[in-house]
Amino acid sequence: MAAPILFFDSGVGGLSVLGPVRAALPTAPIVYAADNAGFPYGPKTEMEVATRVCALLGRLTERYKPALVIIACNTASTIALAHVRAALAVPVVGTVPAIKPAAAASVTRAIGVLGTVATVRQPYVDRLAAEFAADCTVLRHGSGRLVELAEAKLHGRVTDAADYATELHGLLDQPGGERIDTVVLACTHFPLVAAELAAAAPRQLTFVDGSAGIARRVVHLLAGITWPDIAPPGIAVFTRPGPDVDALAPALHGYGLMRTEIL
Repeated sequence: MAAPILFFDSGVGGLSVLGPVRAALPTAPIVYAADNAGFPYGPKTEMEVATRVCALLGRLTERYKPALVIIACNTASTIALAHVRAALAVPVVGTVPAIKPAAAASVTRAIGVLGTVATVRQPYVDRLAAEFAADCTVLRHGSGRLVELAEAKLHGRVTDAADYATELHGLLDQPGGERIDTVVLACTHFPLVAAELAAAAPRQLTFVDGSAGIARRVVHLLAGITWPDIAPPGIAVFTRPGPDVDALAPALHGYGLMRTEIL
């Protein structure tokens, strides 16, 4: 039996990464771990995130023995990726803001970065902007509300279009924001509500995320593995049981995650 690919996020945002990876490797065994007991990561300190992510991924890799780990969370990746790679003996792929492809796509040379508060303040984002978008205006907005909206959507709850408009205005109303034509969705939760963001935008914007690049990287790193002929049922792992987990079942089944376990 092939070892699984392990996805890790604070909640359901990492499903936006799982989708493209599963499309590229349709029969690979999948374990998706959501740290719902620690959700959300955005308001936490860097030390809290790094300590929690390293400890949980240590337990998860011991239990599921994955072939590869994907930290499908921008906040956890920008803070803890180096620590996790040093601690684990398997390949670890992180999720970082897609500033490089956004800069390539932008005509106006003005880019917006929508992420959690913790992500947009990271020096890692400064380095990406300096390396790949030095000729662009790069504006940032940290939004915890969009994380909540994405979680609510996958739990089957109705969300308000005005909330998406409010979060976009937090980015677009900054000085220089009127020139933005490309927006980096720098939280894996945000592609799950990309359609709602596009509908609420005051003008046409191009939304960019890094999931396709992650899928290509995973395929490359796992090129030598022989996968099953038929995909086994995927496993969704949570760090706390509760009715919120039960409510996610329809959404999880849509991603092939047919079993639920508690860590």
